[in-house]
Amino acid sequence: MRRIGPAVAVSLLVGVVAACGSDKPPASRPAAPAPSAPASSQSEGPRAKVPVTVPANLRGAPFDVERSLELPAGWSAAVYTRIVGARFMAVTPDGALLVSTPGSGAVKLVRKGPDGAAQVSDFAKGLQKPHDLVFAEVGGRTWLFVSEMNRVMRYPYAAGDTTAKGGEVVVDGLPDTSTPELRGQYSHVLKNIAVREGVLYLSIASTCNACESDTVSDPQRATIYTYDAAGTNQGRKLYARGLRNAEGLAFVPGTADLWVVVNNRDNTLVPDDRDVDGDGKGDRGKKMTAFVDNYPLEPFTKVTQGGFYGWPFCNPNSDQSNRNMGYHRDVELNANGSKADCATATKIDVGLPAHSAPLGLTFTQGTRAPDLGAIIPLHGSWNRSTPSGYKVLHFPWTANGPGEQRDLATGWLDPATGKSWGRPVDAAIDADGSVLISDDGSGTVYRLTPPAR
Repeated sequence: MRRIGPAVAVSLLVGVVAACGSDKPPASRPAAPAPSAPASSQSEGPRAKVPVTVPANLRGAPFDVERSLELPAGWSAAVYTRIVGARFMAVTPDGALLVSTPGSGAVKLVRKGPDGAAQVSDFAKGLQKPHDLVFAEVGGRTWLFVSEMNRVMRYPYAAGDTTAKGGEVVVDGLPDTSTPELRGQYSHVLKNIAVREGVLYLSIASTCNACESDTVSDPQRATIYTYDAAGTNQGRKLYARGLRNAEGLAFVPGTADLWVVVNNRDNTLVPDDRDVDGDGKGDRGKKMTAFVDNYPLEPFTKVTQGGFYGWPFCNPNSDQSNRNMGYHRDVELNANGSKADCATATKIDVGLPAHSAPLGLTFTQGTRAPDLGAIIPLHGSWNRSTPSGYKVLHFPWTANGPGEQRDLATGWLDPATGKSWGRPVDAAIDADGSVLISDDGSGTVYRLTPPAR
């Protein structure tokens, strides 16, 4: 169960691409160009540019000038509160909001004061880079699970609690910057979690861009493990692998279907003999901006037990489609296919724009929010020649999974300058049906409010 609110505690419990194992394009078609990004997302119905309402006491930069977001027509946007380094969120069963701040080692509590203004206090502090926050029922009791970089804690929660009480360790000794073999280096040390029916699902991300060492460590990295949600390091099992940095773990409400978004690798070499620069020669094995900008896509995919999702030996093949993608061999680590058979790797359901850095994943089914399906904030690229991301997507949900990609909120990135004034991280659904969005770039939690129904 993930980031539940008072009205949704129960409900939130919850073109095909052929797999490619060859180093060359099929003989039946010419060398392919660098893959293009997915077609521009479309929202359902008209959209409007709306000013972001900011309380007078919160108008420090970047809100020292007027800011606006583009939203579906009739929606409004407001700054709910300012929290430096705001990352993942969870609405408490009694309607407050918790926000993790890894940089300060604290989980913040946000409550509405008598005047309706947000009041912020420390719910838990002195933690080691706390990141994901999940409420779940285990053993007939409501618990808040908090992932730190080296462990997962749980705290009993009762309505009205303003500080964490009686913390218990669920998982300890997770790899972090203190792990001897890593020598203080861990590129994706923050952990993400989900809890369902007494089982904790834990993402242990890669330490690197692409490296074989993470696949032979103990525990393996670029993986998802499961643990008993009621005991210290009990019942550890490897659930899935090949997920470079799986974020936003969430179950589709009312199902056992676990979905994730993944931050994929950077600086991928051209995997075959395609002519990227148009000089009439194949560019296999070269690092070329025109290719790297759009390759590989960021997976948004269902995760199944025993699944292998490619990294670091296979990269999603988006030459023909960003749906149901197979793989190319990674030229650096698996050129001859001896490290992994990419033709048998688990296909990726949906590819999001390359390097857009999806982080949160929140489902709206059964909540008071409009039925948007899946909400995915894109934190934004750092190394793409033309920036991508810096917005919030949603996917209407169908019997077959995600429908067409659509924009929910845009406007944090100025396309003219390529500069951003905010970086969306996570989404949560408030008790009134508003969509809350955290932003660690500007240190903000926004309230996006749909029109009255």
